[in-house]
Amino acid sequence: MSLTVPAAARSDYLKTDQPGPTATDARSARRFPPEGVNETLPADGYRIVKTPDGTAAPAEGPAVAVAASDAPAARRRDDLGAGAGLRAAPDAPPVEWVIADGLVDYPDAVAEMEARVAAIAEGRAAERVWLVEHPPLYTAGTSAIATDLLAPDRFPVHETGRGGEFTYHGPGQRVAYVMLDLKRRRPDVRRYVATLEEWLIATLWAYHLRGERRDDRVGVWVRRPDKPDIAPGVPAEDKIAAIGIRIRKWVTFHGIALNVEPNLEHFSGIVPCGIAGYGVTSLVDLGLPVTMPEVDMVLRETFEALFGPTVRA
Repeated sequence: MSLTVPAAARSDYLKTDQPGPTATDARSARRFPPEGVNETLPADGYRIVKTPDGTAAPAEGPAVAVAASDAPAARRRDDLGAGAGLRAAPDAPPVEWVIADGLVDYPDAVAEMEARVAAIAEGRAAERVWLVEHPPLYTAGTSAIATDLLAPDRFPVHETGRGGEFTYHGPGQRVAYVMLDLKRRRPDVRRYVATLEEWLIATLWAYHLRGERRDDRVGVWVRRPDKPDIAPGVPAEDKIAAIGIRIRKWVTFHGIALNVEPNLEHFSGIVPCGIAGYGVTSLVDLGLPVTMPEVDMVLRETFEALFGPTVRA
């Protein structure tokens, strides 16, 4: 039996509050800001630094790793406690961590996931996180509405078994396909989705960006005080990461997509995740001079804090 988590169900995951980012591994520590500069994180989610003379300046570069107690609350949920995650038993083998070379065609990725999920469910293979980039394409989840595909001839469109609606994948976006056996951890779909959100929020916080959940919108969002309000009293927010999953025999697949440096104009061919009126952003769009290998390192460290050890494969 296959269990798909549609958008309507996943909106329920966003009803209550839970802790903010978990600490990244000490290996991720980076010196930021420079000596003599004190950083503050204002409530609007943007980063500024204050120089010794008291003047404010834009923050540049990645930030130092922070302890969980120093991280923002970011819409707490009541089904996850501080520092919670979905770790396997201490004697469980580590999760394989695989980074694809080059662009991966979407049908090939789905076929690979299907085979791996079956092997994990049968006890023939280890759990795996597979990091990929795709050529430009749109995918339609199980809740996709045809009218949300605004440019049907622009890029290939692939129907997929994950929950959710339309999304875009392309170069510069880090897609992480997460194949975990929840029976070895905790067979709780809501907790799993919340932990994926926590993973993304912790990754953003490693760069001192405040990612947030929203009760009525899936994904991870950042506030944009530099943009006009989308309505009177409604501040602008942009989506920086998407989540869409499927679970079969309690083994997860599909996963997350984090915008590192994609062509944001490519999102204009769809209503992303069926949510109109809001923008899309990326780490580079927000002024962070990051590289994909660096983001991959942070993703791995924050994943391990929540899900347990990994091993390169």
